[in-house]
Parts: sequence; structure tokens; C-alpha cells
Amino acid sequence: MNSFGKRFVFTTFGESHGKAIGCVIDGVPAGLTLDESMIQKELDRRKPGQNAFATARKEADRVEILSGVFEGKTTGTPIAMVIFNTNQKSKDYSNIKDLFRPGHADFTYFHKYGIRDYRGGGRSSARETAARVAAGAVAKLMLAELGITIKSGVMEIDGIHANRIDFDYVPESEIYALDPSVESAQKEAILNAKKAHDSVGGVTLVKIFNAPVGLGEPIYYKLDALLADAMMSINAVKGVEIGEGMRAASKKGSQNNDQITPKGFETNYSGGILGGISNGDDIEIKVYFKPTPSIFQKQRTVDIHNNETVCELKGRHDPCVAIRGSVVAEAMAALVIADMLLLNMGRKMSDLHRIYGK
Repeated sequence: MNSFGKRFVFTTFGESHGKAIGCVIDGVPAGLTLDESMIQKELDRRKPGQNAFATARKEADRVEILSGVFEGKTTGTPIAMVIFNTNQKSKDYSNIKDLFRPGHADFTYFHKYGIRDYRGGGRSSARETAARVAAGAVAKLMLAELGITIKSGVMEIDGIHANRIDFDYVPESEIYALDPSVESAQKEAILNAKKAHDSVGGVTLVKIFNAPVGLGEPIYYKLDALLADAMMSINAVKGVEIGEGMRAASKKGSQNNDQITPKGFETNYSGGILGGISNGDDIEIKVYFKPTPSIFQKQRTVDIHNNETVCELKGRHDPCVAIRGSVVAEAMAALVIADMLLLNMGRKMSDLHRIYGK
């Protein structure tokens, strides 16, 4: 499937080394002011080639809006956006066109479809996530009108964990670090791995502020389930935690319950979600990225005929995918919340009376 959502639906298209990538968004309410400069700024946060901590592939990632907007306002019809690829180097992949790269989707794509686009991974490439960020920017514009904001940052790289969380610092950091006190060590870990022709993993924190109570559709479209689904759909993500996550399994109920007062919850171990429904507190999501599988070391593999051989990569790759991945995770969170807001509009008769009553 290449589409996500039920009411706020987006579909992405394109390949890493194809002519273009893009998305079509359906379900955006008419009358939303579409700030093209804001959408471009979001893409600029994710775009490659900005510093030594990302891939050297230089892409402007200039977005073009093709439909669904008139005089700066959404029309309620599908919004199509396209980003043309301008810096492909497909020849870098000619030596591995019949090989399966360890850690990549080459093996599974080939055995599923009987064919694969070996140029940078084709459809399985993280290049596709630029389209998600464009769609997420539209969702964020809608959420902003309702006072809902989403922030993200990198809290861990190569096991070096943030001691404190400072979202205000993230825009100043080349690696979107949440803690300036460990940023230098995190940067050093990335550069050391890069020098060794290796890569490192990381953990991103996404936080949703001011989400209303009631988002989430029990039993089979729970908010936390959909957020996990959205995050796990991002390349290289191998784990997701909501609130305390796995740590809750080692605690007692008396330690993990968020006690309630007339002013709200005393703690937020639940991560802002109870029973799959938002409780009005901040929603906290931790997203775990594996080390980038594209490393420049010789590795054992097989070819499409199952002959044993050696994989030796060329090309341009991120030494730590969690950095730019944090922007994608933020976009996916926005898309989930936008979808849930629209789904929640008709849950009570009072909602229908407010819109249609006479």
C-alpha cells in the first residue's frame, strides 16, 4: 500500500532515482490557508547534503503544488505536490544491480515482486520520505489553526543519551540534538563511524502539544496503534514507545499510574494516551532507528541466483539516519493527528446538531 489515513489520506509516488517523487493528499478541508513557504521550510529541514552528518547527495527538494489550491486557499479537492530529483548518480549502483545489500530491502522486494529498482533502492529508499514531509506540512498548517503543535529532536545517538530535553535548541543544532551538553559527543560518534566506513543508530523524541481529549478510534484504530504504525513505516525504524514504553513493564501499577487531580494528571507515564484515546496531556513518542545499512565495508551476501559473493557499496549515504528521520517522524505524527481530528468530528449527536442543526 502507498496510501495512509482514513479521512486525511495521502499517497506518495516516485523512486529515489526516478524523475520525481511526490504526494497526493485527499480530505484536506476547504478554506485552509496554504503557506507554500512553510511547506518548503519543512522540506529544507529534511533535505540531504546540508552538512557532514548527512548524505552528500545535493537535492534542492523544491516543491511544486499542482492542484487543490486557489488564491492561497485549499479548495477541498486533492492536493498534488511534486519534487523533481536533480542529483541522481545511478552509476554508483551498477556494481550491485544483481546483489542483495545486507540490511536493505533488496532481498525482500526482489522475492516479493521478482524485480527491483537497484538505483538507490528505488521505492524502498528513504528518498520517498520527502513526500511525507510535504504532506505532513499541510497537516501541520491545519493543526496550527487549532493550536496544536508538534516538535521533534534527537535524544540518543550511538548510545549517547540526552540528559535533558530542550526543543528550543533543536533548530540551532546540525544534528537536531535535544541536549547541547552531549551534542559534541554525539557528533563525534557519527564522524568516527563515518571515518570507519560504518554507521550508527539513534532515538528520536516526538512530542505533540495541546491535542484535545478524545482522539482515537477504539478498538482497531487506536491513536497509539496508528502512531506506532506511522512511525514503523519510516525507513530504518525498528521500535516505537509511547510514554514510558517498555520501562512500564518493569514497574508496579502504583508507580506507573498517572494519578488525577482537578487540575489534571500528576504525571504523564501514559504518554498522553489511555485506552487508545488521547487524554489531553502531551503525547510523547520515542522512535528507534537502526544504524544506516548502507556502509562502505565489504560484506558477505548472495546475488539474485543465490551465488555467494561480496557486497562493496559506492554512493552517498547518511551515517546516521535518525537525524533527518526525526523530521519525517514529526511529519507522520502530524498526519495521524489530522486524520484523527477529522474522524472524531461526528462521534456524538451534539456534534452533528452543532453543524447541521436548525
